[in-house]
Amino acid sequence: MGKYVVVLAAGKGTRMKSKLYKVLHQVCGKAMVEHVVDAARAVKPSKIVTIVGHGAEDVEKVLAGKSEFAMQEEQLGTGHAVMQAEGQLAALEGATLVVTGDTPLFTSETFEKLFAYHEEEGNAATVLTAEAPDPFGYGRIIRDDQGNVLRIVEQKDGKPEELKVKEINTGVFCFDNQDLWAALKQVGNDNSQGEYYLTDVLEILRKAGKKVGAYKMPDFSESLGVNDRIALAEATRIMQRRINEGHMRDGVTFIDPATAYIDADVEIGNDTVIEGGVTIKGHTVIGSDCLITSGSRIVDSQIGNGVTVTSSTIEESIMEDNTDIGPNSHLRPKALIKRGAHLGNFVEVKKAEIGENTKVGHLTYVGDATLGKDINVGCGVIFSNFDGVKKFHTTVGDKSFIGAGSTLVSPINVADHAFIAADSTITKDVGKYEMAIARGRQVNKEDYWHKLPLSEDEEWK
Repeated sequence: MGKYVVVLAAGKGTRMKSKLYKVLHQVCGKAMVEHVVDAARAVKPSKIVTIVGHGAEDVEKVLAGKSEFAMQEEQLGTGHAVMQAEGQLAALEGATLVVTGDTPLFTSETFEKLFAYHEEEGNAATVLTAEAPDPFGYGRIIRDDQGNVLRIVEQKDGKPEELKVKEINTGVFCFDNQDLWAALKQVGNDNSQGEYYLTDVLEILRKAGKKVGAYKMPDFSESLGVNDRIALAEATRIMQRRINEGHMRDGVTFIDPATAYIDADVEIGNDTVIEGGVTIKGHTVIGSDCLITSGSRIVDSQIGNGVTVTSSTIEESIMEDNTDIGPNSHLRPKALIKRGAHLGNFVEVKKAEIGENTKVGHLTYVGDATLGKDINVGCGVIFSNFDGVKKFHTTVGDKSFIGAGSTLVSPINVADHAFIAADSTITKDVGKYEMAIARGRQVNKEDYWHKLPLSEDEEWK
């Protein structure tokens, strides 16, 4: 049986009060609609069609390569939205799942079970339902004595006994594809909103003698739809707990999972320890046996095995095995920290390579530079790479020594085994085994203290 998915993502979402279209708001590093499409892709459907409208170009950019698209020029209801996929789906045999793009918590397992139940029961339509602790505001699932779905009753239309029902409509449906398109042609808009409702398809199918059923999923929280910032925060909280628990099951230690913010696509090796107050974003990969301490932020970076990150920020950079950084240091994009290197406190590295076992202890800026292995960089060193117009590169050879307080004015080359005396400003290349001293010579003025003019109430002791 062919599987197809329609994702409804055309609404603007005015209650978000945002310039960003609703389905593009992120939950744990991914747009809500991308969470939905990724969950759908995991069940290996033959087609995914996303219905776009407001912000169509931006939505298509996020989902490029993951979905086909159909445009809903006017938002005339959920039934009307599905109709826009007619050209892509109407001729196909199989089952079609319809889900909204603002429900980021649905899992691929739930979609798989819904497809399976729909096929096993031989339903024309299957509603995905859940038991709600407080069903107020949700459409209630009304069944007959045999458990067949009779109708969905909305809050405003329900009778007192119907409103006592806690089984609710999650807004996700699975249809026999041919039955769906035949029924959609009969959906009208004779209602207070003048819209075409997808839920009307259920009544049309039932009246035609088709079987309409419901699959009740065990976890109500998956069905959370995001319509405002409060729901967005709740979806993020639930998703974050799910992500962190997954890492813990895979052997990662979280000291305080509630305050560790890990994006959905982050990978972390076993026996790594994540303290509270840590943020790891994007497509970051962290190896095994690492320690990431509180106050650290890592974005789109590769962290090897046995790495310690102490209260530091790392962006689009690579730290190889057995390196360490911090506290309070910053790797800006394109920093490469080679195996065994040490970066201490208040060190900033940008578009530079720090070689194996090289030590950059503290209070140093390294920009646009290549440092070899086994180098010692003293306190307060500056790689001066920008002349106000262009940036230039500096290379420092293996086993060199750069004294504290020195400034290397790019572009220069410092050879292997070279020495730079403390507090030097280096503007020329330094050869192998050479020591460069570039500072004013010290002069001591004898008896200078006694030559100072005295005020009326002072005398020399």
